[in-house]
Order: sequence, then structure tokens, then C-alpha cells
Amino acid sequence: MVKACLFDLDGVVFDTEPLYTLFWKEIGEQFCPNVPNFEYVIKGQTLVQIYDKYFEGQNEKQKEITRLLDLYERNMNYNYVAGFKSFIKNIRSKDLKTAVVTSSNLEKMQNVYKKHPNFKCYFDAILTSEDFDESKPSPDCYLKAAAYFDISPKDCVVFEDSFNGLRSGVASGARVVGLATTNSVAEIQAYTKEVISNYEGFSLLND
Repeated sequence: MVKACLFDLDGVVFDTEPLYTLFWKEIGEQFCPNVPNFEYVIKGQTLVQIYDKYFEGQNEKQKEITRLLDLYERNMNYNYVAGFKSFIKNIRSKDLKTAVVTSSNLEKMQNVYKKHPNFKCYFDAILTSEDFDESKPSPDCYLKAAAYFDISPKDCVVFEDSFNGLRSGVASGARVVGLATTNSVAEIQAYTKEVISNYEGFSLLND
């Protein structure tokens, strides 16, 4: 029985992945030209993971990239994935718990709240990178979200788009629905057979 729905943020709640692809393409060309298709190579990784792998010990570059990213996110449009608002209103009307489970930090979320003052009304909890000991693909974040609601991960549905996020959801033992906003349906089906392009026309089995 489904008791809670746990949502990643970018590419799941907001259709922001194309915008991040453009940002990281420019960063790759400027700071890491030796890595072809940098914007796709780093997809689904946290900022810390990107820095550790590609900019280790390069503190000035890290500071500059962080500055550019903060500026970019302050001015970015946070448009909802099609059908999301109707979908989440529907599941909340059926007393299912809802949470954002994201690798984004609190500073990023402040940008979201400014763009969408009612954002918090859609969720019972918003868990960010500051709440987790391990990053995706570790299941840590989804296990903690389930524990927050005092329910089993098996009673949760995880909505994810990135490969690391999908791995995290699967490893937690939750039911996983993949969003084909970042990767292809065929690629996502390697992790879950439930794949949607957006929320229009989608409903949970117990709706």
C-alpha cells in the first residue's frame, strides 16, 4: 500500500534539467575542455562529487564555479513538470504523505521559494543535502525520508530522473517511477519499468 510519495527536485518537480545542461556545457568548455560532453558526463552528480572528481585541489576554480552557479540559480525559471501540480494535489487529497528529497542545498531552495511562495504547501517535508550523510546513488536519503514518516520504504513511491537517483530509489526498496525528462525511456527502464514523460494522465494504482 502506498503511504508516501518522495520526489527528487530537478527533472522531477521542475523541468530544469535542460537549463542545467546549458550551464554545465559552458562550465565544461571554460574550465574542463579536456572532458568531452562534460554537461552529460556529470549529470546526476552533486556539486561536491563534481569538484572531487574534476576540480580536486583547485579551490579558486571551485569558488568561481560556485559563484556562477549561485548567480545562475537565482535568475533561473523554475517551471513545474507538466501535470505535476494537479497530480500532487490529487495524491494529497487522498492523505498520502509527500516529500522533496533532493541533493540541492538550502540556499538553492530559497531561490525556489522566492519563485513559488506556495511551494511548501505541496509537501509535508523538504529534505535537502544538509539532511543526508551520503549522496545518491546511496539510498540514505530515501531511507531517511521513509523514517521521517515512520513508514517502510516499501510503502513509498520514489520519483526520479537521473541514473544516480534511480539507483538510490531502487536500493532503498521503494517503488520507483522514472521521469524521462533527462534520460531516454529505454535508459530508465534499466532501473524501473514504470516510466513517464510527465504527470499528465498518470495516476497511482491506489488512486
